[in-house]
Amino acid sequence: MSVVDIHTHMLSERYLELLTTRSDGVYRIRDGIGDVRVLDKGGAPFLTLTEGMFDYPMRIKEMDAAGVDLAVISLSAPNVYWGSADTSAEVARLTNDQLAAAQREHPDRIRFLASLPWQHPDRAVAELERAVGLGAVGVMVLGNVAGASLTEEAFAPVWSAIDRRGLPVLVHPTTPPGVEQMDVSRYHLVWSAGFTYDTTLALSRMILDGFFDRYRQLKIIGSHAGGYLPFLMPRLDQGFHSFASTRESIDRLPSSYLPQLYVDSIAYSEAALRFTVDTFGADHVLYGSDYPHKCGRMDQMLELLDAGTSGQATTAIRGRNAERLFAL
Repeated sequence: MSVVDIHTHMLSERYLELLTTRSDGVYRIRDGIGDVRVLDKGGAPFLTLTEGMFDYPMRIKEMDAAGVDLAVISLSAPNVYWGSADTSAEVARLTNDQLAAAQREHPDRIRFLASLPWQHPDRAVAELERAVGLGAVGVMVLGNVAGASLTEEAFAPVWSAIDRRGLPVLVHPTTPPGVEQMDVSRYHLVWSAGFTYDTTLALSRMILDGFFDRYRQLKIIGSHAGGYLPFLMPRLDQGFHSFASTRESIDRLPSSYLPQLYVDSIAYSEAALRFTVDTFGADHVLYGSDYPHKCGRMDQMLELLDAGTSGQATTAIRGRNAERLFAL
């Protein structure tokens, strides 16, 4: 039974250097409690930096200990949606080159998802082609691109290029637009509530916008069990019956699009995971850990998966679905 982790991240010190020097002061690194470094956005905690984010031998050791066979690594938020057009393209190239190098060094243990300068579509399409040539097995995108919705017409050339290749896309959260007005700077509410809302809103908008009717080869993977989407689906269906505006771009129930969506298994409780599997089906859920974030341990996420599922569902979610989806 293979185990494939499709939601797991790596950074580099060069990436952080560019982020903090070319983002016009939006992102800064400060010392946290103990020896921990914290990346702040606008003065609020955004990302706690851990040793595992930069150390590939440590990653392989942790994978061995947890029993994870293959990791599909990606850059975390804020990805490359900051700085000038040249900076965004440069950082995307840097990231994809680094992740591709890790894949070449560990061909039996690592694959990678491409990062793209989405806010500059022509450059994003060019980088997609280059990254696929380097061996990228899919793409990572945040729930919004510098505040812009993923369904905006400006991004259509990027989505079309991805759709033609039938590549999986991991939709990963970042701070949602308007976060400054949400009073989430304390208690890590950006992480717990804000990030989850960002994913939910992105996936819901895709469904209602007719996204899956336009891009029929897409394989969208919603991070963190799809956010609130499992719980929200009945409400989206009720809205479809109740409000004409929800039927502007689609002519069938939002829940009918679930077979075109995938999610990871990062649900944090057995009950939540079972509900996620019941909503999407065991063949549309993939194991993820969120390693090496402080909230992401490979062994704990596997224990949760084994406790919350059984039989063929466990086997599928542990790795078989990922092998099929990413053609591993």
